[in-house]
Order: sequence, then structure tokens, then C-alpha cells
Amino acid sequence: MEALTQRLGGRLGRHMDVLLAFAVVGIISIILLPVPPGVLDFLLVINISLSVTVLLLTLFTKDVLEFSAFPTLLLLLTLFRLGLNLSSTKLILGQGDAGQVIQAFAGFVTGDSYIVGAVVFVIIIIIQLVVITSGATRVAEVGARFTLDAMPGNQMAIDADLNAGMIQEEEARKRRLNLQREADFYGAMDGSSKFVKGDAMAGIIITLINLVGGVAIFVGQKGLPFGEAIDRFGRLTIGDGLVSQVPAVLVSVAAGILVTRSASIDGLGDDLGRQLFSKSKVLLVAAAVLFAFGLVPAFPTLPFFIMAGLSALTGWQLMKSDDGTAAALASEAAAASQTPSQPAMDTQVTAKQKDLLAIEIGYGLLPLVDTTTEGGDLLERILMVRRQCAAEMGFVVAPIRIRDNLMLHSSAYQILLRGSVIAEGEIYPNRFMVMDPGNGTFMVDGIETVEPTFGIKALWIEASEKTSAELHGYTVVDPTTVMVTHLKETVMTHADELIGRQEVQKLLEEVREQYSVVIDELIPAVMTLGEVQKVLQSLLREGVAINDLGTVLETLADYGSMTKDTEVLTEYVRHGQSRAIVGKWLASDGKLHVITLSQRLEDLIHSHIQKSLQGSFPALAPEVSNQLIGDLQAQLELGSLSADQVVILTSPRIRAALKNLISGSLPKVPVLSLGEIHHRVELVAVGMVDQHDY
Repeated sequence: MEALTQRLGGRLGRHMDVLLAFAVVGIISIILLPVPPGVLDFLLVINISLSVTVLLLTLFTKDVLEFSAFPTLLLLLTLFRLGLNLSSTKLILGQGDAGQVIQAFAGFVTGDSYIVGAVVFVIIIIIQLVVITSGATRVAEVGARFTLDAMPGNQMAIDADLNAGMIQEEEARKRRLNLQREADFYGAMDGSSKFVKGDAMAGIIITLINLVGGVAIFVGQKGLPFGEAIDRFGRLTIGDGLVSQVPAVLVSVAAGILVTRSASIDGLGDDLGRQLFSKSKVLLVAAAVLFAFGLVPAFPTLPFFIMAGLSALTGWQLMKSDDGTAAALASEAAAASQTPSQPAMDTQVTAKQKDLLAIEIGYGLLPLVDTTTEGGDLLERILMVRRQCAAEMGFVVAPIRIRDNLMLHSSAYQILLRGSVIAEGEIYPNRFMVMDPGNGTFMVDGIETVEPTFGIKALWIEASEKTSAELHGYTVVDPTTVMVTHLKETVMTHADELIGRQEVQKLLEEVREQYSVVIDELIPAVMTLGEVQKVLQSLLREGVAINDLGTVLETLADYGSMTKDTEVLTEYVRHGQSRAIVGKWLASDGKLHVITLSQRLEDLIHSHIQKSLQGSFPALAPEVSNQLIGDLQAQLELGSLSADQVVILTSPRIRAALKNLISGSLPKVPVLSLGEIHHRVELVAVGMVDQHDY
């Protein structure tokens, strides 16, 4: 039976849009087509059932977003009630009968006098219009206004939590969506409440039409005595009005409950029970007051005494519970204070860990973080930098915390890695940076500076000079772009320091579904997680992306059992990714322009290679090393005149050692080995360094 129910529910869920379309068309049909009394009875029961269900749903709803479809549902239920009103009116005026449901309401409520029923009907209309609908409309209006006003601040709070690492990007996206949905909900409720008010007014008009029109038709055309006509149509009119307005009141109450409650962890019943009966003193005082009322001679004694007894009993039970809780807390505190190995002060001391990545800014740069001001998009731009770095490097950079530092100059900023400054710069929020792609001469006035990322001469100009600078062909960028470009370059340069064991473990979990076999074979039987991390760090240190993690793991699984030397394993991995590595350094003509070393010089370097904890280094004399680096730099400068990309090409045996040697002086110069060059790559030699005086 349960399986059948789930199957039926799943099918209904898949076709709910079709069922909704048929339901709307059906509502329009009952407005236009005649409805027999039996069918009308069934539709009226459906209307009452839906109204009760909606009311109960609002009572068990914990958040307004759980019932975000309520405004649209309110419109459909209002349209449904109006269609039923019109159908019952046609039956009342045409046949003098409207089915058993309306007759039952008329007989049960009016009793022997339809005047009593009319009074009850009017009171229900007043309650719905003046109290419930009017209040719910006002609450929805204020809620929509405050939600929209608070949205920028809430979005800033979400961005701050994201950059602080308190939440992940998926959670931030979910919170932003909920903010938008909540604003849309209150805005829709503000308008949909007008449907209920219009429905009540239409109910009054239809009721008057039924009474006056029915009496006139049956007295004037069918010769029914006036007194009998008044009695019959008075009852039918009141019954029809009550059948329509009782469900309307239920839905109005549901709307009021939904817009007047705030989001909470528990349902409305749990909240009321916990908050209404939480204070024992309040209940005991209430019991005394009720008991005093019971002693007044004019008041009924028994009801007041019963309520006073219930309040006193409840308050006494709460007091016992509070005393037990307080005693338990006191005993725990005493036990803690008597424990010699755990001093009381230790419970208030927490470790303060440094952020992996952080940006400290002067107070003059705070407008760049404020999303309510023009140009305050630094948080969003930093998120874009993290996305770009993830796409280019192959792993997600940890969230970057932004904080102000009053010790800095107002326009200065610093980029910190584990609390240490690794880059810094100065920008002017109200100016633009101008760079000349030519000879570095400027035809505009400004503050001289150096672009922090690439070290190019630049100027900070006023915003009014921007158009003139662009007409001169200068590159003009805003201050936020200067900072985030510097940030991205810094992150890419220190990528190897940003990937730890935790990040490696997360990467492996992300690709486990695709490479579960190789991961299980590799870790921990062949290599440890730390050894895999060191290989990935070595790749990132030379700008090799690790977004093809499958190939990396396959290579390590093949050669990890043969050697534990991280440097050697890195060379094997580089060979496996040779196409991607070499393709990155091809010049614009599609060829690889290289500077080579003579055979004698390679033999010299190879004969002096020594191993250390930091890798292989050629133990050459200082003057020899300086001469080698100077010659390489000179050849690179000559080669850059003929090609936009130039690399150093060596034999595999010295590639890692030579890269380690020049990394301090030429950190961005790539060093490739012959084993990494595919046979289809066309090489162009633009220079050679020989041994000569070494």
C-alpha cells in the first residue's frame, strides 16, 4: 500500500502542471456552464477541504519560503469561490434550490430565524474585512518594504561570510536566492491580499442579488406568496453566503498566520508552547488573579476556580523543572571547579589561527567593499578571481578574508599569506590608473606610480581626465581592477603554498567517482597523501595546472612503487602532461622558440648536481652561477625580439636542477626538457649558451 501511494504521488508530482491547467480551465467552465445541484455540493465540499488544508499547512510551516506558492494559491481559491458563488446564484434564481450543502448551512446556522443567520453572515464579513484581511495586508506591505530595504545589507553579510570562509559558495548562492524569494513572497502577498478583500465585497453583492432577485422572480413570475418567498430565499441566501465566506475566512486566517510569523527552527505550535508557558512566575500570578475574580459575587465561581487551578498546577510544574535544571547546572559547575587538571580559565581560551589568505586595506579603501556605493564590487571581484584561479590551476583557493588596518596608509593594501605580507600596493579609489603600452611617456597629468603586478610605469589620473587618456591610446583601468589583478597574479605565484593535505583530500574526493580504482591503488599502498601533495606543489610551483588530476594519479601509480623521490616523480608527471605544458609556451606563430645549452655546459651542470631537502641544485662556484644566469638573461632578451614566447630547453637530466638554480633571478622563465617535446612540435632555436670561461 505504501509503495502504491509513493508511486501515485510521484506520478501526480510529474504531471502537476497539467493537472493545474485542467483545474484552472475547470474553474472558468463552472462560471460559464450550468452546474447541477449534486455537482455543486461536491465542488463546495472540495472548496471547504482545500481551505482547511491551507490553514493547517500554515500552522505547520516553519518558514514562509516553505509555502512560497501561497499568493498564487490564494488567487486560484478566490477565483474558485467566485465561480461557485455564480453557479449557486444561477440555481437559486432559476430553481429556488442550491443543493444539500447550502441547505444544511442555512438550517444549522439560522435555525428558526434567517435574521440570526443574516447577523452572523454580516459579522463574519466584518471580521474578515476589518480585522483579518486588513491586518494581513498591512503586515505584508511592511514586510515587503523592510525585506527590500534590508536586502543590500543581507547580501553584504552573505559576501562577508563567504570571504571569511564561514560558508561555502553553494550556501551563499542558496542564501541569496532565499533573500530574493522572500522579497518576492511579501510583495506578492501585499497584492494578493486585495483578492480576499474583493472576494468579500463580491460576496455581499451576490448575497443581496440572491435575496432581492429570488423574491422578485418567484413572487412576480411564479406567484409564490411574499412571506414564503422571503423565508425561502432568506435561508438560501444566508446559506450560500456562509458556504462561501467560511472557507474565505479560513484562507484569510491562513494568510495572516503566514505573514505575521517569523522563521524559526520549530513549528508555530512548538514556538507558542515554549514561549507562552515558559515563565512559572507568570502562571502563578495569573492563577492568583483568576482566583480573585472567582471570589467576586457577580462572576461565575466554578469556571474561574478551574482556570486558576490549571494555571497554578502548570506554574508549579514549571517551577520544579526550573529548580531541577538550576541544580544540575550548579552541580556541573561545582564539579568543574573541583577538577584539578582543568583550571576554570582554560574553558575561555581558544586558539587564534591565522588566515591562509587575507587582504588588509587602509580606511580610505573601505568604499570598495561597501556594495551600496558605486564601485563597491571588491567582494564580487575577489570571488571572480577565485573562480578564475580554480579554472586555471585546477583547485579551489581558500576564501580570502578582507579586513581594515588602521596602521596602513589610507590608500594602501597588503596581501597576506598565513599572516605574512607577500605583496602590497597603493590605489586611489576616486582615480584611474593609466599605463602606456608604448615608450612610457604620458600626455596627461597625474600622480606617478608603478603598476604593482607587472612593474610598468603608470599614472593615477582624475576621473575627468579618463576620456582624454583613452583618446591618447593609453590603457585606463579602475582601482579595483588594479587590486584584483595584483591579487590574482600573487595567488598564481604562490599557488604551491595554498594547496595542503586538506585541499588534496578534497580534490581526491571530487574525482573519486571517476578515478576510484587508481586512487584506491595509489593511496596509501603506493604513496601517502603527503607525498602526492608534494608532487602537486612541485607542479604548481612551475605554473603547471593540476586540472588533469586523472593523468597525474595514473602516472604516480605507475612509478610510485619504483621511487619515492618527489622530484623524479614530478618529472614523470610532467612527461605525462607534456602536450599541455608545451602548448602553453608556443609562440603566436605556433612554434616553440628555445634557448639551449651546449653539451659541455650541460655536462658541467650535471657533474655538480647535489640533492637537498629543497630539491636538486648544481653546486657551482658563485661566479660561475652568476655568469650562467647573466648569459641566459641576455639570450632571453635577444630571443624576445623575434618571438613573444621564449623558453629554455635542456636535457631531462638537468632540467629540475637548472630551474631551481635560476628560480631566484628568473622565476617566470620556463625550463622544459627534450623529453617533454612532442614530435609534432616545431622547434626554433633563437640562442645558445656555451661553456667558454666556466
